[in-house]
Amino acid sequence: MQTTINQNRIAETLRTLFEDSKNDRFKMLKGVSKGIFRPLQPADFKDVYLSISKEQGEALCDLIQENHLKHIVEFGTSFGISTLYLAQAIIETGGSIITTELLESKAQRAQENFDKAGVGDVIELRVGDAMKTLSNHQAPIDFLLLDGWKDLYLPLFEMLESNFHRDSIIYVDNADMDGSQILLRTVAAKSNYHIEYQFHGKVAIIRCNHSSKNEII
Repeated sequence: MQTTINQNRIAETLRTLFEDSKNDRFKMLKGVSKGIFRPLQPADFKDVYLSISKEQGEALCDLIQENHLKHIVEFGTSFGISTLYLAQAIIETGGSIITTELLESKAQRAQENFDKAGVGDVIELRVGDAMKTLSNHQAPIDFLLLDGWKDLYLPLFEMLESNFHRDSIIYVDNADMDGSQILLRTVAAKSNYHIEYQFHGKVAIIRCNHSSKNEII
C-alpha cells in the first residue's frame, strides 16, 4: 500500500514538472545565445530543465528494475525529473540514490520536488562540482547515470571506474554530443565493456563484464 502511495506521488510530481518544462526550448535558446560572446557555462541554463523525455524515463525505470539494481549514482540532477524516475525504480528494488548538482538554485528546487514526491529519504543530493562531491565515493555502483555537463563524462567515468562490477550499467544521455563521444570512443577501445545504443543514438548503455575491488557476489 505504501509503495503504491509513493509511486502515485512520484507520478503526480513528474506530471507537474513536465508541464512546467514546456517552455524549455525558449529558455534553452536564450542560454545558448550567450555562447556567441564566450564559452557556454552551466549557469547559462540555470532555469532550464534539460531533462530526459517521458519515454526515456520509463525505459530507465524498467532497466533498473529488470536488472535488480540498487546502488545508483547520478551526475546532473537539474530539477530532479530523471532522479524521480530513478526513485520509481529503486522503491521496487530496495535501493538508494546519490545525485549531484552543480548549481545550488537547481538543487534547492530538486530537493523540494523530492520531498513533494515523498522520496527524500532515499535520495542523497550533493551540491557542487561532481569531481569533488563524488571524489571519495567508495561503495559499489550498480547504475551510473551521466546526464550533466558533457566535458565531465570521461573524467567522472574514470574516477568512478573502480567502483563498477561485472553487472554495473552506465547510462549516457546525449550520447551524440561531442563530450559524450569522447567517453564512448575511450570505452569502445576497452575489451571489458559493451555499448548499446537506444533512442536513435541519443542514449548509450555501457555494460560491464569485468570484476573490480568492489565485486558483488
